[in-house]
Amino acid sequence: MTKDLKNKVAIITGGSGFLGMQFCKTLAENGCLVVNIDKKKNKSFEKIIRLKKLKIKFFKCNITNEKDLLNTKRKIIKSFNKIDILINNACNDYKPNKKDIKKLKLESLSNNVWQNDIDVGLTGSFLCTKIFGQTMIKQKKGVILNISSDLGIISPNQNLYKVKGKEVSIKPVTYSIIKHAIIGLTKYTATNWAEHNIRCNAICPGGMFNNQDKNFLKKIKNLIPMNRMAKFKEFNSSIVYLVSDASSYVNGHSLVIDGGRSIW
Repeated sequence: MTKDLKNKVAIITGGSGFLGMQFCKTLAENGCLVVNIDKKKNKSFEKIIRLKKLKIKFFKCNITNEKDLLNTKRKIIKSFNKIDILINNACNDYKPNKKDIKKLKLESLSNNVWQNDIDVGLTGSFLCTKIFGQTMIKQKKGVILNISSDLGIISPNQNLYKVKGKEVSIKPVTYSIIKHAIIGLTKYTATNWAEHNIRCNAICPGGMFNNQDKNFLKKIKNLIPMNRMAKFKEFNSSIVYLVSDASSYVNGHSLVIDGGRSIW
């Protein structure tokens, strides 16, 4: 357990998702009082929370709706009286699906898909920073961690999603734009709120192994100097470092955790 995180109130957006669940669990195990805000609960995750008696509280919230966020903030303050940490994690990330290819291609991407992705991944991060950050300003302290991606540093390689020259999936332009923009939001927040004793950093994680297609795994390994994707939980220690006092002089930094992929 990280001692300085004990009883710190940590909000994680999209905490019911694949990475979000890991981050919630990690911070709870390090003593945080974790608040997962998401549109719906993850039933299997709720079972883990009860079984391990983790201090993780769920609030249903649409982070693209300012009124909903303000109402959620009131509930959090009523429950915990403070907000110490915010992790902006929520983002639309499409699972591999041939049916989505046409919908997600740059030349045929609809305004509705564009706007929804931007609303969740970027506007949501802005609104959470703005609204929960107001409490941090009043407290004169706080830590914000934004979840970008290695695709916030480099462009997606669409060849990864082809089999025998045919597309079987696609990484949309919105994902890349959002993750690049998250780094800009990080830098802006870090410089503007340093006077309030609020730090803001980001991590840029590469892909994590999750039983992906063998063809995809073979291709992506060739792009990574360490010749593998990230293992389960390999991002967690970086999360703890960046929200704890261990990184007290780190501000405005984007930590790339991609096995070296983006340096090739």
